[in-house]
Amino acid sequence: MKEGGKSSVLVKPIFATPAENTKYSRFGRRVHRQGPTHRQTPVVIGITTSLSDDGGGDGGTRQVLDRRYVEAVERSGGCPLVVPITETREALEPLIELLDGLVITGGGGLTEGLSGELPVDLPAEREARARADRWTLELMGVRDRPVLGICYGMQLINASLGGTIYGDVQRQLDAPAHSPSRNQGQDIAHHVEVAEGSLLADILSGDSRSSGKMEVNSFHIQAVEQPAGGLKVSARSSDDDLIEAVESEDGRLVGVQFHPERLAGTPWERLFDDLVARSSS
Repeated sequence: MKEGGKSSVLVKPIFATPAENTKYSRFGRRVHRQGPTHRQTPVVIGITTSLSDDGGGDGGTRQVLDRRYVEAVERSGGCPLVVPITETREALEPLIELLDGLVITGGGGLTEGLSGELPVDLPAEREARARADRWTLELMGVRDRPVLGICYGMQLINASLGGTIYGDVQRQLDAPAHSPSRNQGQDIAHHVEVAEGSLLADILSGDSRSSGKMEVNSFHIQAVEQPAGGLKVSARSSDDDLIEAVESEDGRLVGVQFHPERLAGTPWERLFDDLVARSSS
């Protein structure tokens, strides 16, 4: 998905309380043990960024981020840390050491694991960002730290593990438009069915508004075709059966095709709550 409405962000640390007297279940839920309460520590959540040629008139390239990602992490008690797009993997490593968890944000067209061709209205993501995103995902995996992939971010997780991605799901599957850019600029919403017994179902279970069928937004042209080994499907579109969410068997990786950062005040905020909780362990 192509991101829009980016703005520069200034973030402040928000503190969460889990320490040695807290352990986590398979689904990241807090299970308290008796023992002394330790000092508060920040739960640092990295957020990936995009590149834009809007250099403010000086011809430069800007690193940009939709502020709603920062706000979503902050509301959930995390300390948002903007992840730069670097030229080398080595430059990223010290920063990744600071991260307890990661959000991979929406982006342009994904070419890794591509099935079919990208359409003319979805340019490929710049190699500089795609490369830095792959490094960041790999480094988080080496450290066994949780990741939430959103739209392009979910597709990147899947492709990086060997799965495949439709280049243009509307054309390849004769599906309805899933992007406002193909719907005369009008917002698109539809329902997804959440798989019983999945991590996603567990994340949503604490909200009384949750059900097996939930409404989501839609901003994508690509979609997951074949899930990678080690990933299981946790939600599908009620309308056309497209894959709308995936998760790893151990729950470390969660990906959604929609944009929960734009769904403040809905049960989907719990995706960020869960990421912060799992990152605290």
